[in-house]
Amino acid sequence: MVNDLLSELKAGFEQAVVALRRDAAKIRTGRANPNILEGLRVDYYGTPTPVMQIAAVKVADARMITIQPWEKNMINAIEKCILASDLGLNPSNDGTIIRLPVPALTGERRKEFTKQVKDMGEKTKIAIRNQRRDMNDMLKSIQKDGEITEDDLKKALTKVQDMTEEWTKKVDEVVAEKEKEIME
Repeated sequence: MVNDLLSELKAGFEQAVVALRRDAAKIRTGRANPNILEGLRVDYYGTPTPVMQIAAVKVADARMITIQPWEKNMINAIEKCILASDLGLNPSNDGTIIRLPVPALTGERRKEFTKQVKDMGEKTKIAIRNQRRDMNDMLKSIQKDGEITEDDLKKALTKVQDMTEEWTKKVDEVVAEKEKEIME
């Protein structure tokens, strides 16, 4: 029973770190990365639709993203959506394809992005600590009900703490990796 709860906790920790990686991938670095467009939604016949679903998004080179809509009449809508976003990118189109040059980041912008990554990391750590607290409460209530002994409770609480520390370190690694990528 305790092992099932611990594996459930591990799965929750994994989900938190995967979500952090996904969110960190959306932050712009100095290189072209199609993931920065992931959050953009274009009005596609009255329905907000992700850019990736209405166009082919490719990385042409290290500093250029190309967006080729499946329907040519969507080119202006995609361009307006990019301009309205806070990505700080200026699209240009030739009637069939949108070119999105990714400028090098300024020092100030790099610091802003690293701060954003640190905030994401801290929120992930908070989520992990909340899961730890909930698991500790659950284990204590199971022990009160007499389903596990006090010794088993102490062992389980120690395992939960060790897992929490391990996953918190993984969060720190993800944050440090992204900061390094931003500062390059």
